[in-house]
Amino acid sequence: MTSCKVCSLGAQHPGVTLDDDGLCNLCKLTMATDLVENFRYTSEMYQGFVNAGPNTAGEFDCLFMYSGGKDSTFMLDRFVNGLGKRVLAYTFDIPFESKHSVQNVRGMRDKIDAEFLLDSDDDGITKVMAEIFSRKPEKPGKYLDEKLPCYSCRSFFLIRAILVAFERKIPYIALCADPQQILTMESDVRKVVQGFYRTFGAKLTDEVFKGRIEEILFAPADDLPRIVFPYIGSRYDYDPDQMVTELKDKGLYSASPLETHCRLFGLLNLYSYTHWGSMYYKINASSHLRAAHRNPDQQRTSFSLKFPKALNVIELEERLRTTLFAISANEGDPAEHERELIELFSMLGATEDAAAHVARTCLELKETAAEFGIALPRR
Repeated sequence: MTSCKVCSLGAQHPGVTLDDDGLCNLCKLTMATDLVENFRYTSEMYQGFVNAGPNTAGEFDCLFMYSGGKDSTFMLDRFVNGLGKRVLAYTFDIPFESKHSVQNVRGMRDKIDAEFLLDSDDDGITKVMAEIFSRKPEKPGKYLDEKLPCYSCRSFFLIRAILVAFERKIPYIALCADPQQILTMESDVRKVVQGFYRTFGAKLTDEVFKGRIEEILFAPADDLPRIVFPYIGSRYDYDPDQMVTELKDKGLYSASPLETHCRLFGLLNLYSYTHWGSMYYKINASSHLRAAHRNPDQQRTSFSLKFPKALNVIELEERLRTTLFAISANEGDPAEHERELIELFSMLGATEDAAAHVARTCLELKETAAEFGIALPRR
């Protein structure tokens, strides 16, 4: 047995082990203790933020990580207009960000009563991404290692946000991960910095942050900002479709979730296929299959993605693999690749425009890789 008989996660997937009956450790919930403890801690931290009064040490109650996606747009509106928080909306200008996210960020400036800060460091983020895409990951790997490029990017601009909050005496940083992502994310700023050092080493870390983050490691705990996850209290009520509908009714959002995905979507999948034998969203797809196994009638969602009930995950994964590697190797007809990709993303419930948008980012993966100095993985 090389893959879980319930959720189809392969034995080579990072952090996954199979027993003699063909069940993986996620289906058996052997990881549940650590996840529940993290959920408890992050819940308490967020409740402390909600109940906190105005920040008397500075002009903002929180630094809000604003990407322009549905989750951060929905919660930014709630923070300002619902909770009455004084917000510094922080956006890191990622050079491979979707144009739709950029448009959403610009549109919110005139509609939300918050101060907006646009930060950038093209050289730093490019060095980090080129390094992580080019290195061969250690095997057998840890849980979620297939998403290491994405997490490395997020850690880079999160650390830059931590520095801004620390310098401006802002006590909280709001990070709008969805309820599933929260369970595996770090909320201690010192540990975020330590994790970056472990991943990239002291030389590159000091180079891209210009020696500024050592003070985070040695500052008194009370002087450090705390990371909170606004969606921690919405675990069972999180409804992406309803959120998008509400935002569009208010004129705060004009895209679809797939359209706000960054331009590295194709490269992220190539990375995961090459090193771990699975598509980038396989852990999300396995959650879909696990839910279907337990209750065939319930709605299919892995929080960050919504899967149609009739979706054949294994077939979709293999078709996407074949198409992306053909594009990478300059094989086949680009028009046929585009038709295949649009069909695959439509199978995930994407609108026609959203499916076409993501298909184009995949068709341009070689140009995107060259633009940012990223080495393409091989089959």
